[in-house]
Amino acid sequence: MKRIFATLTAVVMAAACMTGCGGSGNEGGAGNNGGASGEGSAASGSVFKIGGIGPLTGDASSYGISVKNGAQIAVDEINEAGGASGYTLELLFEDDELDEEKSVNAYNKLMDSGVNAILGSVTSGCSIAVSELSKDDGILQITPSGSAQACTQYDNAFRICFTDPMQGELMAKYIIGKGIKKTAMIYNVSDEYSKGIADAFTAAYTAAGGTVSASESYNTGDIDFKTQLTTIKNSDAEALFLPIYYSDVASISEQAAGVGLALPYFGCDGWDGVIKQLNGDTSKIDGAVFLTPFVASSEDEKVKSFVDKYTEKYGAAPDQFAADGYDGIYAMVKALEQTNGDTSGEALIAAMTQITVDGVTGSMTFDASGEPNKDALVAIIKDGEYTPEA
Repeated sequence: MKRIFATLTAVVMAAACMTGCGGSGNEGGAGNNGGASGEGSAASGSVFKIGGIGPLTGDASSYGISVKNGAQIAVDEINEAGGASGYTLELLFEDDELDEEKSVNAYNKLMDSGVNAILGSVTSGCSIAVSELSKDDGILQITPSGSAQACTQYDNAFRICFTDPMQGELMAKYIIGKGIKKTAMIYNVSDEYSKGIADAFTAAYTAAGGTVSASESYNTGDIDFKTQLTTIKNSDAEALFLPIYYSDVASISEQAAGVGLALPYFGCDGWDGVIKQLNGDTSKIDGAVFLTPFVASSEDEKVKSFVDKYTEKYGAAPDQFAADGYDGIYAMVKALEQTNGDTSGEALIAAMTQITVDGVTGSMTFDASGEPNKDALVAIIKDGEYTPEA
């Protein structure tokens, strides 16, 4: 796959130091409950419990299910290879239905179950809500796909995906690089992910000499986009940028055809899942381009192995959210190995800045701000498939 962007560096303020201790223990082994260090080798039969949180039902269920499935593939691989630092891994995953309060409830349930690290939440708002508790508990939290800048505002929080500002800036440069100087945009004003990307895109695009011909918004739950699309049709826009989730992309593409709007589409990582939402019929968005860290059709051997295992187990190819979940588990295991089996939150958090993860979303390191340093790709939608740009 052709890498189209240089290695990305963190865009949020670096955190100062790693503090706190975890809030749970391990059966029969070193734990972090009550501030125990957990140093040394794990006792026989020890379990390292990972708590996952994300939407398994509702409009964003594709994201949560994919993360859970991808994470389980990684857990199975690691356990089949003998575990990590003397521990067997166990994944406990709770449904938050894309609701912040339910995400917090899921977190509390997982902590009561004695988890050692948190994979989640899957979406930005829920991840931020959970981080308000995880920082006080001093437990390692890795969001696979929460891209709002505030997801990593605390020392214990890291992410696998790219930030919203980073995505907005990169897509602005990409569209300008294609010679498109007038772009319209539709974004969800009530969603942190969408608004964060939209704001960054507007700033970067106009700074590069572009014009946002129409900036149209909507709220979560809206299903009629004809007014916004008609406004854009009557503008001088040469392209349409949609920094939104896949379900709304599908609705907008269907309604755009109805009002006679035909513009090239551009998007970000929230698009992954749109082909499934459209039941494989991408005729109205063929040629659309979106930012992603993962394309299942890659010829990379590590990616091919992951795709084969995932497809065999779940009957469909993985998307980028499955890949994010998979890499999130491996990041936790790398941190555990770096601590030589110390499962305390303090040790695991400190280890995150000392590891390199050779993942299916790219080789990555992490800085103290919680951001991954890795490359980005763009995928093109054509004939019902995602393909990397040649």
